Amino acid sequence: MATSGTTAFNLTIDDIVEEAYERCGLQTNSGYDIKKARTSLNILFSEWGNRGIHLWKTELQEVALVSGTSTYNTPSTTNDVLEAYISTGSGSGDYTDISLTKIDRSTYAALPNKGSTGTPSQYYVDRQLTPTITLYQTPDASTYTYLKYYTLNRIEDAGAYGNNADLPFRFIPCMISGLAFYLSLKYSPQKTEALKLYYEDELKRALDEDGQRTSVFITPSTYYPTRD
Repeated sequence: MATSGTTAFNLTIDDIVEEAYERCGLQTNSGYDIKKARTSLNILFSEWGNRGIHLWKTELQEVALVSGTSTYNTPSTTNDVLEAYISTGSGSGDYTDISLTKIDRSTYAALPNKGSTGTPSQYYVDRQLTPTITLYQTPDASTYTYLKYYTLNRIEDAGAYGNNADLPFRFIPCMISGLAFYLSLKYSPQKTEALKLYYEDELKRALDEDGQRTSVFITPSTYYPTRD
């Protein structure tokens, strides 16, 4: 039996909206309907920012360290910073890297001499509208000249109706289910409960699958009693 030989299935924003309305038992009859659905879709993407780490939205960033400067801006698309390290060079190459420890605001506030310079070992992320990274110690930029860090970025807006959504194919089902649930709150409240259960089930499966498959090693602790 022949198969298509392609793996390019995707949906435009128009298609996503139409499918979501149909699940509510409705038809899209006007540009106003599509506009309101696009707004709901963008709200759904914002809500996903509270659902954990989406691997397809992680990105490695780098910035040149400036001697005596401890705080650095992240890109405007940044939601959070996951890991950070300092390096002796830019990009990939035969460089020496040192991992940095992430600390919270209270720990950073308790540091006695924030202006001391040297080789950074810790970083604090100030999660404003656009997060910033503050290093401790303040870098002297003598040996380690670059800060490299992984950002968790925002999902892109839906945008034009002919666009595809900014997500991998495995999240298409839960995206449509979520949009149908959001639309039902306004247009089909009798379907809301069922659509919400369906959405949460599909989203859970997608989030469970969106992980890194790595080995886990569990070592039991050993207790050696002593005698006097």
